Amino acid sequence: MALLLPDLGLACAVSIDFRPVQGGGKSKKPCGQKFRSVAMKKNSLTMAVVAGIAGVAGFASLASAVELNPDGLGQVLIYPYFTVNKSQDTLVSVVNTDDVNAKIVKVRFLEGYNSREVLDFNLYLSPNDVWTGSVVQLTDATGGAGIKTFDNSCTYPLFKAGVPQAFRTYTFDGTIGPKDGAPTSITRTREGYLEMIQMGDIPPNTNLFDTVLHDSTGHPECDTSLIGNAVVANADVVAPTGTLFGSGAIVNVGQGTFFGYNADAIDGFFLAPHVTQSGSTLPSLQNYDSTIAYVFNAGALLSLDYAASVGGADPVSALYQSDTLYNEYLTVAGLGAATDWVVTFPTKRFYVDPFYVGAGPAIVPFVQVFNKVSNVEVILQQYDQEEQTIIPQDCDPANPTPGSDCDWSPSPPVDVEPSSLPYEVNVISYLDPADPNAGNTSGVLGSKLTFNVPPFASAGWIRLDLASGNSGHAMRAAANGTVLRGLPATGFEVYNVINSNVSGGVMANYSGLFRHRASRSCAAGPCS
Repeated sequence: MALLLPDLGLACAVSIDFRPVQGGGKSKKPCGQKFRSVAMKKNSLTMAVVAGIAGVAGFASLASAVELNPDGLGQVLIYPYFTVNKSQDTLVSVVNTDDVNAKIVKVRFLEGYNSREVLDFNLYLSPNDVWTGSVVQLTDATGGAGIKTFDNSCTYPLFKAGVPQAFRTYTFDGTIGPKDGAPTSITRTREGYLEMIQMGDIPPNTNLFDTVLHDSTGHPECDTSLIGNAVVANADVVAPTGTLFGSGAIVNVGQGTFFGYNADAIDGFFLAPHVTQSGSTLPSLQNYDSTIAYVFNAGALLSLDYAASVGGADPVSALYQSDTLYNEYLTVAGLGAATDWVVTFPTKRFYVDPFYVGAGPAIVPFVQVFNKVSNVEVILQQYDQEEQTIIPQDCDPANPTPGSDCDWSPSPPVDVEPSSLPYEVNVISYLDPADPNAGNTSGVLGSKLTFNVPPFASAGWIRLDLASGNSGHAMRAAANGTVLRGLPATGFEVYNVINSNVSGGVMANYSGLFRHRASRSCAAGPCS
C-alpha cells in the first residue's frame, strides 16, 4: 500500500510503502524510516447491541437489511465531498481489513450539481490492502479535475503511476443521456462526491485472487485478461462481506489546511456478488439486494421494508433521513475565521433526475425534477453562543408584532424565511454580505455550489430544518406504515482561522472539520 501524500517538497514524501513483506524478507523504507504495524480488532459493541435488539424483536438477521454502520466498516462507502477549487486536492483512501479475501470494488466519482457520473473504474484490493488516490486540478481554475495514484493495487483500466486520469463530461454534455440544464463544461467536474460499492469477495485459491495478490516486492500481477473481464471475474467471486473503511481529506499545501473525514459505511447492501464491467453505471445505490432498512430513532431500532417502493432508493435513503441537521459556525473577524457547511444528498438523483424519473414528477421526499436546479426548501435557524437568535425587532408596544421583543408572553414561534438547497452537493457559506465572494464562492472551500447566509453572530450554532419546507418533506411509507420526515443528507462543517500576528515563515492557518449531527422523526406510523 502506498500512502499518497501531497507534494510537500520533501524528498521522500510522495510514496511511502507500509506493506509488510511476504516470505520473511525485509522491506526497504524510504529515507531510512522504520514503521511498526499495529493490528486492531473491530469494536463490535454497537453491532452486538443491534444484533441483540434485532433478536428480541424477531428480526432474522442483520445481513438481510441495509444499515449505516456507526463503527465505520461496510460494503458501501460514501465520501460526501471532493474538490479541487481554491488550489486544493482531495486525498482518498480505502482499506480492506479482511485478512483472507480480496475485494472487487466499483469506484465512482459524481459531480455535485446532479450526481452525473464523471468517472468509474474497478478496484481490486488484496487482503489487508489499501488503495490511495488524489483528486487534482488538471490545468488551472478554468479546467477540470482528475484522479491520480501511485498505488500498486490492481485497477481496470490500469492507471499510469502519477498520471491523472481526467474526469469526463459525457453524462451531462449530451453525449450519453439527456442534458439537465446545468453547466456542460469541464469545470462541472471540479467538485462533487464519490461512492465505492463492493461487488464481491475474491476467495483464495482462485485465478483472480492470485493475480491481484501483492508479491514480496509489493506488486501484484494484474492480469488484464482476468481483471478486465467481468464474466471471468464472476466465476471466482462470492458474496461480499464488507470489512471496508475509507477516508478523505481536502488539502491545500500552500495554505497549510487539511480537512479530514471518515467515509460513511453502509453494510448489508448485497447478499450475492454483483460484478460489472468497468465503465458500467451499475451497480449503483439503487441496486440493493434487501428492501429492508434498519434505522435507529431515539434509541429504538426500526425495521422498515420498502419492497413496495418503485423508483428512488428508499432503503438507502432511510439510513440518511434526517428531520434536522445541527452544527456550529465561527466567523470571528479578528481571527480571519470563515465557515462552510457541506450538505450532500447521496440518493437525490434517483428521485429528481429525468434520467431516472423521466418526465416526472419528482419522487418524495424531493419535490422538483432537476432542470438546472432541483430546489428543496429548508429552514435555517441561527443562534449565538448565549442562546440568542434572530427575532423581529419592529417593536410597537401599543401594537406588538407577534414574536417581537415587546409581544405579550407567551409569544408564538417566530417564522424563519426558508432557503433552498438546489443541488446534490450544497455548500452553505457564512460570509458578511459585503464580502465580494458572498453568494458566488464559499469562504473556506471555494465552492461554486453555494448560497450565502449572513452570520447572525461571530460564533454559535445552527439548526437546519429539513422537514418543514415545501409544506413538509417526508418519505413514502414503509410496509408497517412508518413515514420518516425530512431529507436524506450527510456532510460536515469546515472552518478556517488565520493568525495574522505570527512572525514571518510561521504557519498561520488553523482548520477543523466536524460531521453534522442529526435527529429523526416520523410523520406517521410506528416510530419507536
